Amino acid sequence: MASTVTSKTSENPPASARPGYGRLLRTRGAWTFLLPGFAARQPFAMLTISIVLLVQHTTGSYGAAGAAAAVTGVSMALFAPYSGRLADRYGQRAVLVPGVLLHTVSGLTLTALALMDAPLWALFAAAVPTGASVPQVGPMVRARWGVTLKDSPLTTTAAAFESVTDELTFVVGPLLATALCTAVDPAAGLVTEAALTLVGGLLFAAQKSTQPSVSGGGHARVERTSALRVPGVRVLIVTFLGIGTVFGGMQVSLAAFTESIGEPGLNGVLYGVFAAGNMLSGIVCGAIAWKAAPHRRLVVGYTALALTASGLWAAHSVPVLAGLGLLVGVCIAPALITGYTLVDGLVPAGARTEAFTWLTGAVALGQAAAVTVAGQLEDRFRDGAGFLVPMGGTLLALATLLALRSRLSPRGRGRTVARGVGHRVPVAVD
Repeated sequence: MASTVTSKTSENPPASARPGYGRLLRTRGAWTFLLPGFAARQPFAMLTISIVLLVQHTTGSYGAAGAAAAVTGVSMALFAPYSGRLADRYGQRAVLVPGVLLHTVSGLTLTALALMDAPLWALFAAAVPTGASVPQVGPMVRARWGVTLKDSPLTTTAAAFESVTDELTFVVGPLLATALCTAVDPAAGLVTEAALTLVGGLLFAAQKSTQPSVSGGGHARVERTSALRVPGVRVLIVTFLGIGTVFGGMQVSLAAFTESIGEPGLNGVLYGVFAAGNMLSGIVCGAIAWKAAPHRRLVVGYTALALTASGLWAAHSVPVLAGLGLLVGVCIAPALITGYTLVDGLVPAGARTEAFTWLTGAVALGQAAAVTVAGQLEDRFRDGAGFLVPMGGTLLALATLLALRSRLSPRGRGRTVARGVGHRVPVAVD
């Protein structure tokens, strides 16, 4: 932080500086939104498993539990982009505070209904607002990084850091929820999820200095443009749907495979190997100074993901499946990171939170669809048939990506291009 440069430069490392996590975490103001943001996004990974464990306990049916959780997931995927659009237009705080309060009330209502043995339709009725009001803290954190870093070469590192944080959340969250529901009380998972959402969300909303500006000024009309109108965003949504099919297909198919060989305890081990590959790959991606353009890296990375995912259905032994799962995990992080990075060059600043929520929602929607389809395939055909879902999902998404990849190149259009040009620095702004 040299004193001879302007305050804007002092907040962002010079373009010549090599990106790194240490430099990223020393960015002024970063910790003010990272810590509460981590607490507020933790419940996102606790919600589904907490609902499943509670509803299964009260109804004795995994079918009912899965249906209630699916309603929550689909509601979140459908409403998340609108939450992001409102945050871009009116500010994150204006959307987050009422959303956090609604989610807390809805989650506690769902808990009470389950404990009172309410009919399934009542659980669905409570699950809809519970899912719809899930705070989109991850996309909001990414949008704050964009404001804090501006055109810094650390943009790629920030995207990688967020990907690793998301993966860590999905490792810690389910473990915490499961421990609470099994060791304390079946309702403890949902109650804790609601409490973390309330406290973490309000603390995150209180950080005003890093919140993206909502004053459009001379760019008011541009700032209010929907991210979905950007062709490149629609291409990214399809690619992220494919990534969601990998997560959902792996969850169901690994559980079915380990049960079929009489070793259900290996399910957690195999999925842990997959998650570890994702995390390690994400860490490495953020430490590399990439020279290739992000849209080219996405094509290469996604091709590798589709090829590795296509081999899962042919694996019939634990070592082979573990090795392939590791490779699939390694390929997912670069695709996610690069996809999120491309948003900066494609979308005006006033629509970025919405764009991020479209991508996050696409992963959730792809995951929900994959869980359903893979479950049906395993029930009817077994023998790893559920692994056909990740293969089909990624191959279809890859075909779309290859056909429409030109739409991922930032266009020359005023202010948006100027921000997109920042990605030409020799760093892989994932």
